[in-house]
Amino acid sequence: MNFKMFFLNPFWPFTAFRIASLKATSTLLLFLLIKSNLLRLKGGLIGGLFALTLISGLIVSSTVAGGAAYYIFRNKKYNDDKVEFPDEDVLNTEAVTS
Repeated sequence: MNFKMFFLNPFWPFTAFRIASLKATSTLLLFLLIKSNLLRLKGGLIGGLFALTLISGLIVSSTVAGGAAYYIFRNKKYNDDKVEFPDEDVLNTEAVTS
């Protein structure tokens, strides 16, 4: 481009303004595109972490509940086997006949 011709044009400020505004617009659109992609990436990461937290919480709580049920069942079975009635606590009863 010949700069001598550029400055001889009486409308060169308008041309320069058009070029500058086009550069500013394209830069702004590029920044908005980058921001949009970063927000989408951030949202995906946050959503993934939230889902991972929910799934791991479900697994942990079900494991704790299963362990508690096993512990209760095992202790109940162990205590049922140990129950002994001493002879002095047993009352001897006789049937009443008329």
